[in-house]
Amino acid sequence: MAASVAGAIGAAAEKVRKELLRLAKKMKDSPLAGVKLADVMLGDGKLMLKDDPSRAVAVADVLRHAKLERLEQQAEAESNDDGKRARYAHSAVFAEVRVDEELGIIRVTRIVNAVAAGRILNPKTARSQVIGAMTMGVGAALMEELVVDKRSGFFVNHDLAGYEVPVHADIPHLDMIFLDESDPMSTPMKAKGIAELGICGVAAAVANAVYNATGVRVRDYPVTLDKLLMQMPKVG
Repeated sequence: MAASVAGAIGAAAEKVRKELLRLAKKMKDSPLAGVKLADVMLGDGKLMLKDDPSRAVAVADVLRHAKLERLEQQAEAESNDDGKRARYAHSAVFAEVRVDEELGIIRVTRIVNAVAAGRILNPKTARSQVIGAMTMGVGAALMEELVVDKRSGFFVNHDLAGYEVPVHADIPHLDMIFLDESDPMSTPMKAKGIAELGICGVAAAVANAVYNATGVRVRDYPVTLDKLLMQMPKVG
């Protein structure tokens, strides 16, 4: 979503900054008189000179002087996709599991997800989005399965009493890495969409880790005990 709307928001904000500077220059003894738009920025409720923040005017004072209650601007931003470059976010997922050799019980002990998604506009919410998606990926790999009665089309496990989802005890420490990437060809804000990227590859990484641990390749999610034990070698 950020990659879709940030360009238009940035363009509108630029027009607001331009209009604020125009109005600020009309103020008596304005500290921003004679400066160019590229030399000023907005911050802490002020319009200020980038190289000298002491030269600033409060936005509230600018509006008060112009006898305005608010300043509104509209803008549009078009995609800069020229069809010649790949501009999508991508990631690499690594999973570590432990499998009981007698019981076949699987425990995910660690997952690392390295994501390249351009400029991250809000690191906290972006990280939370990916961490949540990684949790869903563990559920998809090991637990979640919708069972349908083929005779009637009835969903057998249609509530949380029968449909399993991960709980805190099922989820290990999750490492989330955003690569330091700023892609000017992606969007005007140099950001890419994260969307569902956090879940892509997680279930496959867990299934591959189970294969590395047991030698058993389960190709149908979820990787449950019945699918695993019947192929595992006998212990002893």
